[in-house]
Parts: sequence; C-alpha cells; structure tokens
Amino acid sequence: MADSQKETMVVIGLGYVGLPVAVTMAKKFDCIGFDISQTRIDELNAGHDRTGEVDDADLQASNMKFTNKIEEISGRSFYIVAVPTPIDEDKRPDLRPVEAASRTVAKALTKGAVIVYESTVYPSVTEEVCGPILEEVSGLKCGEDIFLGYSPERINPGDKEHTFETIVKVVAGQDQATLDRVADVYSSVVTAGVHRAATIQVAEAAKVIENTQRDVNIALMNELALIFDRMGIRTKDVLEAAGTKWNFLKFSPGLVGGHCIGVDPYYLTAKAEQLGYQPQVILSGRSINNGVGAYIAQRTMKMLAKTDVPLRRARVGILGLTFKENVPDLRNSRVPDIATELLEFGITPIIHDAMADKDEALEEYGIKLCDWDELNNLDALILAVGHDAYVKDGPKALLDRMAKGAVFIDVKSMLEPSDVEPEFSYWSL
Repeated sequence: MADSQKETMVVIGLGYVGLPVAVTMAKKFDCIGFDISQTRIDELNAGHDRTGEVDDADLQASNMKFTNKIEEISGRSFYIVAVPTPIDEDKRPDLRPVEAASRTVAKALTKGAVIVYESTVYPSVTEEVCGPILEEVSGLKCGEDIFLGYSPERINPGDKEHTFETIVKVVAGQDQATLDRVADVYSSVVTAGVHRAATIQVAEAAKVIENTQRDVNIALMNELALIFDRMGIRTKDVLEAAGTKWNFLKFSPGLVGGHCIGVDPYYLTAKAEQLGYQPQVILSGRSINNGVGAYIAQRTMKMLAKTDVPLRRARVGILGLTFKENVPDLRNSRVPDIATELLEFGITPIIHDAMADKDEALEEYGIKLCDWDELNNLDALILAVGHDAYVKDGPKALLDRMAKGAVFIDVKSMLEPSDVEPEFSYWSL
C-alpha cells in the first residue's frame, strides 16, 4: 500500500498499552479499538479510562470507535495486537491471551492484511506460535496472503513524559515490504522515530532484555540493601555517595512487580531452557527480587519485637498495593508478599491504597482495602508504595497515624530519618 494514511486500523486489547496506541493511531488513521470486555467497551464509549493512561478529555475528543464485535473489525488492512502476556503460577510464560487474540484477529482477516504484535514474548513466538494460529483459523498463508510484524510496546504506566509518541519505536516485519509498511505507519505517529530491527526475532529479543536488564540491576541494589542493613548503613546514603561518579548506574532497591520487569525475564529464561541453557544471573536476580517483600515484613516484626506491644495484637498498616506509585495497576504487585509474611506471624495488616480499585484488589488478591480514617493508632506503618497522595502533606500526616513508640518502615526511602520524630523507630530498605 503506497500511502500509509490509507491503512484501516484495528487495535486488539485496550488496556494500559493498547488504548494509548489506539487513541494515537486514530489521530492519523481510521481506527477501531477492540476488547473482549463489554465493561471496558462501555467505559471507553462513555469517555472514561480507569487506567488513567489516556485523559478523559483526549478520549472524548477522539473519533475512535470501540467494539467487542468481530464483524465490526473484519476486512481492515492493519491489525495491532496489544494484549497482556503474563506468567502462570509456576512462573512459566502464559501465552493464552495472545493465542486467543490471534484466533480473534484471524476471523476478521482478508488478503493483504498486516498483523503487528506489540505483546512482550520470547523470540520466535510471533512467527512460530501466532502465525500458525492465524493461518489455521483464517485459511490464509503468512508471507503470501497476510503478513506478520512486531513492534514491542514501551508504555510506562503513569509516565506522562515518556509516552507512546515520544519513545523510539522498534519495528520489524517478516519481509522487506512488510517492514516498510509497518515502519511507515508507526513513523507517522511516533515523533521520536522508529528503529528498524533486522528480524522479528531480534525485535522480540530486544524487548524482553530491556526489562531483564532493569530487573538484574535492581536485584543488585536489593542485595546490597540486605548487606548494608546488616551493617547498619542506610542504602540511600551509600547510593547518593556512589552516584557522584559519572558512570555509576542509578538504580534503587525496592519491590519489583508489574506487568513487565517482574514478568519479562521469565519469558527469556523459558526460551533459554528450551534450548538447553540454564540461566543463572537472570534467575538469581529474580530470586532476590521475589524475596524482598518477605524481608520487609520480617524486619518490621524484629523492630516490633523491641517495643512493648504484644505481636499478635499489633496494628500494622500498609500504604499502597499497586505495583508502583501513582498508577492504579495491581498486576503482579509484590506488596501482597509483605501481607502474606505478616500473616505468618499472626498479624492481619490494615491495607490502604489511594489509587487502586477496591473490588479489583479483593478479586485479585483477596485483600480488603481500608478507608483512610481506619489507619490510626498504628504500632507499625509500612509505606510500601510512594503515591503522591501519601507524601504531599508531609511526614506529619503519616506519623499522626501512629501510636507513640511505633515503627515506621519506609520501603522506598521517601522520607529522611530526620523527618521522623525521635519517639518513633525508622527503617528504610
């Protein structure tokens, strides 16, 4: 197709990734957004995005159509698949969402269509898993009748600076003509430009190592934090000193969850194991990061044991349940690890989140979020997620929730020790 502006678009999956892509594409193309959830479709048609990734005003100003009906997306020329790729209980890649999306797309395909996957996968999934599904269901041949592309998502939930338009987009196609077509589409909306990957597998690999690299670096910081804690040294002070060197990489310790950093490494390691290689550094980093929540809970209990409060009667509050600050996204949060460990000690924590949906928290984790006024007379308060709502009014607003002599656990070092009055015990990771 000589003129990319003539492409008729469909974006499959309207979550944290798909919706920003769809709304941006609709600025230049005839674009339809598709999602299997009727609730999500109704919400978007009403002009509201509960994820907060697209402002309601921008959503309402868009000329997009949202649907969950396959017949309304049939015969389009360009399909973008942006569904999640989670892991299962055994920490193995769960390809069911992307496989189901492929079956849905296949029912709508006609000759000449391009199907671009944005979902994070291990190298070869697009061509060896998704392609055959498209062929089987549609009866069309990849590379002859329909054409595969891959362009890994780089959406950072809650980040209003690094947006879909301002991040360089990696693009790939199964042949040169498809690559040109995919590059033309994305370059027309992404002001930062595109990078043409040599192959689809290269693009898949590039995505999966982006977050693996971050995961391993954070794991190092977490391991250092465990060492420095035993030395009685505050990790933040050490990192500020080391950070004065020009080539020191600035990572911080903390809970590592979410739909990317805490998941993507398992996609790479699963593929490596298929090939007979046992990853060591990557899985070691995952092990360290997965243990941080339990360590925080254990540290809390040790500090509580030094107070006069009987442990089983201690009131412990946790601020934050989402996987990171200032987003409502609960996927793969590691805060429940803290709660689970506290339960092992006989303590049921009181958990509040300024951003999360209460029904979703109950459904996802079995956690009943409390109201703000329920957080009072606490023997320990764990600031697990640094939402702006928790720190905007200063330390006193938090300390007022605590009983005399209580323990304050500052997971992300949001406060300084000097901010905390001497009557309280302070600790940070």
